[in-house]
Amino acid sequence: MKVYETPDALKPLKGESIGTSDWLLIDQSRVNLFADATDDHQWLHVDVERAKTGPFGAPIAHGFLTLSLLPGLVASAFEVRGTSAGVNYGLDKVRFPSPVLVGSRIRGLFRLLEWDELGNGAVQIKIEMTIECEGAPKPACVAEPILLFFR
Repeated sequence: MKVYETPDALKPLKGESIGTSDWLLIDQSRVNLFADATDDHQWLHVDVERAKTGPFGAPIAHGFLTLSLLPGLVASAFEVRGTSAGVNYGLDKVRFPSPVLVGSRIRGLFRLLEWDELGNGAVQIKIEMTIECEGAPKPACVAEPILLFFR
């Protein structure tokens, strides 16, 4: 995990990697819990036997499950200190180029795209998040999260 002592420490890193998360196993239990939480019980995700005969040959994680793991992936990739709070502001350009098969491991790679001083001690950053699935030729998710940090 990379540690940045203040949000200002990120400013000169525009265009560079600011962290890579630990690997995270996506198991059927996590997929089922997400299905229950979102009322999305599509068979591709939760019916293991039927999914074996489906287009991916196995059950897959919901795209939005993969995306929702952003906070935990960020937490294992980098930490920004010297703040009173940090919040998710939004997302740009979310795509799911490749499915995450249940039983796969994913991790997040983070690159700083923008750093903006907002005033009143607030800093906004936009990062490029690429979630890769171990052994897959394409990323599982590519998005541009926007984070706010308050000093």
